[in-house]
Amino acid sequence: MDVTAPSHPYYPPTASIPTYVANDASVLRLLVTFGLMVGVVLGLSYWQTIQSPLRLRPIDRFAVMWFALCGFLHVGFEGYYVYNRTSIPQLQTVFGQLWKEYTLSDSRYLTSDAFTICVETITALVWGPLSWLTYFAILTNSPYRHINQVVVCTAHLYGVALYYGTNLGDFRATGVSYSRPEAQYYWVYYVGLNAPWAVVPLALVCSEQGRRRGRKEKERRHVANGVPVVFLHDSYKQTARAFRALQAQEAERKTQ
Repeated sequence: MDVTAPSHPYYPPTASIPTYVANDASVLRLLVTFGLMVGVVLGLSYWQTIQSPLRLRPIDRFAVMWFALCGFLHVGFEGYYVYNRTSIPQLQTVFGQLWKEYTLSDSRYLTSDAFTICVETITALVWGPLSWLTYFAILTNSPYRHINQVVVCTAHLYGVALYYGTNLGDFRATGVSYSRPEAQYYWVYYVGLNAPWAVVPLALVCSEQGRRRGRKEKERRHVANGVPVVFLHDSYKQTARAFRALQAQEAERKTQ
């Protein structure tokens, strides 16, 4: 019996991707190009931390670079997918070919999967701009930087959990895998390239919680060590002021 070979290299082989056109650029060329883009974003953001008049901690410098990169990837790379999602299989642009290479690890991006479209749209329209706002907030020491950082990090953790969870849930329920079986695609592309959005946000949230605990402890020590002295000093001044007022009233009565 003749079996028709799939017209694309994605999994499952039965996935419908009728407009697929193979990439004309090598994987090495695509990865080098993407790496240069990421390097430029990280380099420029690090340069801005050096030029900042603020005394940024190492974790703050790292956060600036991280949120600058998140903004670029969410708005630029993922926004490109959202806008061109129906034509990605046939595109030969740099981003189009990068998406076709990445989706060897998750074919949902090429099959109009509802979850994938929804989560990427929210990421591009909300979390991308908010990442850039957090980036600027850290550089300018805005009071909103801490709440922005916690919100974006929480969103990243939630998004990664859903992304991994829905894929695993589908596999356990139906036995369907969206990734090719080679380790390069599942462990490097699918697991490895998304893992930073679980590890880094968790580290930044823990750092933020540590900063808040340190500030509260400092305030507690300040209250324990300084307030009694201030309180006694203020009490002395208020008592002296009251005695002077009484003396003035007594002197006024004597003159009447």
